[in-house]
Formats: sequence, structure tokens, C-alpha cells
Amino acid sequence: MENTTFPLDVHILPFFMKTGNTFFIFSTVYFFFIYVFGILVNTVIIAVICLDLHLHTPMYLFLCNLSVVDISYITVTIPKLLYILFSGNNSVPFTQCLSQMYFMLLAASAEETILFIMAYDRYVAICHPLHYHRILSKKICTLLIIAIWISGCVNSSFVTISILKIIFCSSVTIHQFFCDAKALVNISCGGTEVFRIVLFAELLVFGLCPVMCNLISYVKIIRIIQGIKSKDGRRKVFSTCSSHLIVMAIYYGSSVSVYLTPSSDHYELLEQILTIFYTTVVPMLNPLIYSLRNKDVKNSFHKLVL
Repeated sequence: MENTTFPLDVHILPFFMKTGNTFFIFSTVYFFFIYVFGILVNTVIIAVICLDLHLHTPMYLFLCNLSVVDISYITVTIPKLLYILFSGNNSVPFTQCLSQMYFMLLAASAEETILFIMAYDRYVAICHPLHYHRILSKKICTLLIIAIWISGCVNSSFVTISILKIIFCSSVTIHQFFCDAKALVNISCGGTEVFRIVLFAELLVFGLCPVMCNLISYVKIIRIIQGIKSKDGRRKVFSTCSSHLIVMAIYYGSSVSVYLTPSSDHYELLEQILTIFYTTVVPMLNPLIYSLRNKDVKNSFHKLVL
């Protein structure tokens, strides 16, 4: 079989590609619903935070950026997937595939960094409340937001460039519902050394380090909570952290599982299900988890509607 560094097209083959069957119809309706609902709820969160001056605090600034990332997640993947499902044309130009991969990696890097900074925000608010506005001033928060997106762009660029070093076979077919870096590496013919080095560095910087820092932050937060004598006080403090803990557990649990899944034909179905979960379900759940467990957001929403 002839090898090539730059294939003309990549064929995306989701496990529900066969038209006419019940699962195909269910999948199409599901992804359409996820896209519309995800765009709607995240847009509402952004609008509520921007329009209510009382929510112009570091915590809600980061939450607003998280909603932007979640919109990016589903916008990069679902419209193209729906086109493939409806048209039956699963051929994607390699340049378009790289573009989709770039923005997916950008969204993933930004989400991981935002979750880390949100954990730090809760740590400062609970463990150093008197210095909260000094540590997380408007200037520092602005610089953090800029750093989030710049680091995401840099990381995404490194991973995408490393893909260009890979040698592909003449027929490039991936069993995934978008152009995923791991799926492309699984069907490569060689030249994956640079990618694996970049992937290791990415997992270390954007995976292990943030998770460890988050755990350390919440260990200290739990110690502070245990020292609060009032039950109502403990409940109020913990409620501000529980939403973030739930989001972190869902996101890191599903995304890490994808990369820990062995590269084998026997695990293709499992890998796609896990990928669907953290790229489509999590962006839809994030605003619901934060808004339903946050009185300030709910009150601001009621004021905006009424």
C-alpha cells in the first residue's frame, strides 16, 4: 500500500453511519438536540452574567468563559457531523480535518485551564477571603483569561503541527465522529514519535498538573469547611464548590478514559461513546449544573426574564 504524508481526504466513519436504521435516526435527533440545547443554555448563561452587574466578579467571569468554550466544543463538531449524516458524504479534506482538530484541541486546552483557575478562585475565596479582591483583581483576571486562550492556541498549534509529521496510508478512514488526533494516530503508518512527545507534554501540563493542583486546593478547602461550626455555614460554603467538583469529575473522568482506552478495534465503540460524552454531553451539562445550584444565577435569570 502506498504511503503518503499528506492525504487528500480523511473519511470519517461514525459507528451509527448506516442510514435508515433506528439507531441512526436516534443519533441524528440526539446530536441536533444537543447542539440546539447546548447553544441555548450557554448563551443564556453568558447573557445573564454580562447583563447583571452583580455577577461581574471573577467566579462568574470564568464561568462565562467556560460557556464560550462549551459553545466552541459543540460548534466545531456537531454541524459537520450532521452534514455527514444527512448527506452520506463522509469525505473531509485533510486541511479541513486539521482545522477542526485545531479548534477542538483549543477548546479542550481552554476548558482544562479554566477548570483549574475556577478551583483556584474557590480556594482564594474560602481560604483567603480578606485578600480575595486583591489576589484576583480585575487586571489579574483579565490577564488570566488572555493566558488561557493564548496557552490553548500554543498547545493546539504544537499538537496539530506534530500531526503533519505522521505518515499516513493512502486510504485514511477513522472510526470517530470528528477529526480526532488519537484516531488519526491509530491508523497511521509511522512517524508518530514527535506526536507522542507532544502528547506526553500536553497531558503533563494540561492534565496531571491542573488535576493535582485542584486536589490540593480542595483538600485545603475541606479543612476550612470542617472548621466552620455552623451547619448552615458549612452547607453554604460547600455548595459553592460542589458544582465545580461535579463538573471536574465528569469532564476529567470521561476525557481521561478516552486516552486510557487501548488502541484496538475491540474498543472503538467504547472510545466513541466516551468521546461523545465529554465533547457533547458535558458542554450541555455544565451550565445546568452551575445555574441550578447557584442562587445568584437563578435570581439574575428571573430578573432578566421578568
